[in-house]
Amino acid sequence: MPPSPVSVAVLVDLYRTPAAGGHIKTWERLTEAAAVCRGRLDLTVYVLGARERVDPVAPNARFVSLPAVLGTGPVSRRLGRRGDATDLAPYHPRLARHLHRHDVWQITHSFAFARTATRLAPRLRRPLVAAIQTDVPHLGRIYSRQLVGRLPSPCARKLAERLGVDRLTGEVLRRRRDGLLRSCDHLLVANDADEASMAPRFPAGSVSRMRRGVDTARFDPARRDRERLARVYGVPEDRPVVLFAGRADPSKDVLTVARAVHALGDRAHLFVAGDGTDLPRIRALVGPAATLPGVLPQDELAWIYPSCDVFAFPSRTETIGNVVAEAMASGLPALVPADASTAQWLAAPGVDGVAVAGRSPEAWVAALDPLIDDPAGRRAMGLRARSTVETQHPSWSEVLAEDLLPVWWRLARGDRPETPAAQAPLRIGASSPRAFSG
Repeated sequence: MPPSPVSVAVLVDLYRTPAAGGHIKTWERLTEAAAVCRGRLDLTVYVLGARERVDPVAPNARFVSLPAVLGTGPVSRRLGRRGDATDLAPYHPRLARHLHRHDVWQITHSFAFARTATRLAPRLRRPLVAAIQTDVPHLGRIYSRQLVGRLPSPCARKLAERLGVDRLTGEVLRRRRDGLLRSCDHLLVANDADEASMAPRFPAGSVSRMRRGVDTARFDPARRDRERLARVYGVPEDRPVVLFAGRADPSKDVLTVARAVHALGDRAHLFVAGDGTDLPRIRALVGPAATLPGVLPQDELAWIYPSCDVFAFPSRTETIGNVVAEAMASGLPALVPADASTAQWLAAPGVDGVAVAGRSPEAWVAALDPLIDDPAGRRAMGLRARSTVETQHPSWSEVLAEDLLPVWWRLARGDRPETPAAQAPLRIGASSPRAFSG
């Protein structure tokens, strides 16, 4: 362990808003966990924001928001993805002024913050860590397909489809990501597929896991309150509730769940906690058998999870899927694709959850059908899900202590600045690079 606190900058090319997804929430939980590491760690998570500001989480952990240089806000809003806007600039000058304050830099995307860090790291002799937290190439293919579908000219749409614009977009994003990763000293991955793909490209010992934690105190079956769910959201108490949590758009394949619930008729009710472009289609398809409240804060979800009966999450774009663990911790049977990385949360598919083999709505109907009519079976599977989370998955403090700190400390020992960054309070508005000292 280094003799002084290691100052770490984590660079997240996303906006921190109530609509932000699991990527931002991961770092919210980890900055909270950092509070017990005073004297060992000083953590700054840089995110995008409307203006420069510091949001302290603990004396040694904070978020710093910086305005985008070339933001994708208008495009993201057009696609109904307000929580996923990023910055496409090749260089972020404001971030550059402050990076030298930190001993270790960690990138989590391949956009403006990451490109700035990889450009400066050799000059400032800082070690770089990369974490694959989002499947950006896959998402890029989906979004470009959406944009092509909205082109006003049928001829332009047909040409774009013939050229394979979505495929080309995904390939460009993959090449950019892999190019940035090659400049890093260590890579953190979340699943077997990424580890198998990336480990041969890095020196031995330079690829390791960054797991996701579970807050079992916040997400607890004891918080079930079906009467409250009926009173607040109008959910009928006489039928099982199938819950989906996440963006309601093609990237999460939420329409598969909606179609499955529609096929079950009046035997089930659908609750979608999230916002997105597919909400109108869900409303048209399922009608009053669906509750669509939009984005909900974590504290609200904490009692909604256990107040529902089954969690269905058909997305294949996750690197791990925090919401699956939250649902399992809340005592819900979780249905996930058998060929998706989210299946790694299940220790015994068929016992503590269901790995659905197939992408069609019919496959999801077949998986839901036996659970819908078996309250005792749902409760038993939910109890096993909770047990799996408690016994086989880490807390956020354990993720920080076991997966991140050893990597950061090792790299800091190998390339520490001659003068460690001063542990002074953060200040906004100064022109000096010391405005954001860690």
